[in-house]
Amino acid sequence: MNRTGEPSVAELMAQLAANAAEIAALKAEKETLSQRVVKLEEELALARLHRFAPRSEKHVDRIFNEAEEAADEDGADSHESEVIDIPDTGLPPVESTTGQKRGRRPLPQNLPRERVEYDLPDDQKACPCCRGQMHRMGEAVTEQLHIEVKAKVLQNVRFKYACRHCDRTGINTPVVTAPMPVQPLPGSIATASTLAFALVHKYVDGTPLYRLAQTFERAGVPVSRGALGHWVIGSSEKHLHRIYDALKLRLRSQPLIHGDETTVQVLKEKDKEATSTSYMWAYRSGDDSDEPIVLLDYQPGRGQIHPQTFLGDYRGILMSDGYTAWRTLDGAIHIGCMAHSRRRFVDALKARKKGGGPPEQALRFFEQLYRVERQARDKKPDAGETKADSVRRFRQQHSIPVLTALKVWLDEIAPKVMPDTKLGDAVSYTLNQWDYLTRYTDDGRMPIDNNILERDIRVFATGRKSWLFSDTTDGAKASAVIYSLMLTCRACGVEPLTWLRHVLTELPQRAGDADIDDLLPFNFTQTATA
Repeated sequence: MNRTGEPSVAELMAQLAANAAEIAALKAEKETLSQRVVKLEEELALARLHRFAPRSEKHVDRIFNEAEEAADEDGADSHESEVIDIPDTGLPPVESTTGQKRGRRPLPQNLPRERVEYDLPDDQKACPCCRGQMHRMGEAVTEQLHIEVKAKVLQNVRFKYACRHCDRTGINTPVVTAPMPVQPLPGSIATASTLAFALVHKYVDGTPLYRLAQTFERAGVPVSRGALGHWVIGSSEKHLHRIYDALKLRLRSQPLIHGDETTVQVLKEKDKEATSTSYMWAYRSGDDSDEPIVLLDYQPGRGQIHPQTFLGDYRGILMSDGYTAWRTLDGAIHIGCMAHSRRRFVDALKARKKGGGPPEQALRFFEQLYRVERQARDKKPDAGETKADSVRRFRQQHSIPVLTALKVWLDEIAPKVMPDTKLGDAVSYTLNQWDYLTRYTDDGRMPIDNNILERDIRVFATGRKSWLFSDTTDGAKASAVIYSLMLTCRACGVEPLTWLRHVLTELPQRAGDADIDDLLPFNFTQTATA
């Protein structure tokens, strides 16, 4: 029997149950908040590194003070201090290379030389010892680089002819004027060389148009920013798009295509805010292609329709990251980028307070895989064996055991890591993409990663930091065309200014359906070296 005012047993049990539920809820909230704190601390550490530390992923362990020793000291979890041995596949040792001798490089031999001679006055040619006349015994030659940038005006003088007889006796006097070659932009003051100069400064050197206008102003030639914009768009729409379209057809016939995308901002875009994000989709032929091609394709969004439209019914090998839009091309053979997986473990290592641990262990696997790639690339094929067959055989022997050990390690560590952390993201991404990431070992033509295209996109990203945005969609499309041609020139080892001068001079003279194969950058290389 309960005393007056005291709770009953049922009420006490209900209160205990409520307290237990509240404690469980608080514990769950605490766990969620703890994971949130860990995630935010990782984001903060990465943000600081991105702002103050080098961006390079090479020698990541140097960011920390003895990462392996730090990992040994960190005994929070048992799997944190485990060190997994990389399987010995009999990989040949790497031969040490001596460092290159430092010093100033000699000036290129193909540059023209102009002699500037310095001689002694006649009164100083007497011997200081006996006062006899000295003879010239030789010369001391030093070389300096001398560059002059000069602007000049071309006066196109077209002679006119008339008939004196008709002038005296006829009603009308015919006048015939000598023709001149069709100009790239009729009515414009810019020659092909001037257009090439402007395009190279913007799309190779990353100079915004307003700064390019200032350059012309300093040279005493006032050219407005609007006029420069017309030069860029006009060159693309009237002429350079023909080269772009021809390269696009060639690219679709390549056995291997790299694909990626990056952002771009366009201010005046239909049905979109000025602050919205658009995209440059990037495509590239393989590293060993006889016809190196790099193309950018401006699109307002990131949907799967864009690579499907650009590549059509492509049936070759397509290298891309894990973005699902690329995987919607049903006819292609899809492979994944190992560098994207590695990069996630690099971020996980950078986010750790003491370094080391599982991210460091994962990077050991990747280091071994890339070591195999370097040696496979340098290895000479056996008699009767193609290079692709040699690379495949080398990978089967040395990469497969490492990948097998990496998969076992990932499966073991996956349940032990928090999914919202950088390490959890790296592990889950690698496991989800495993079939695509490891497919490269089945074919020697397949690359291990997408780095070759990412290096090309970096040129666009560097320029984007200077000009920040495109004003109109026409400007964005023109930029895609011209960036594509400049990147293709770089891939082919072609000097872009020389190539543009030639192409912008030749294209206006050729009909729209004329053959322009000789103007493609990889053919221009062969012509120039012949």
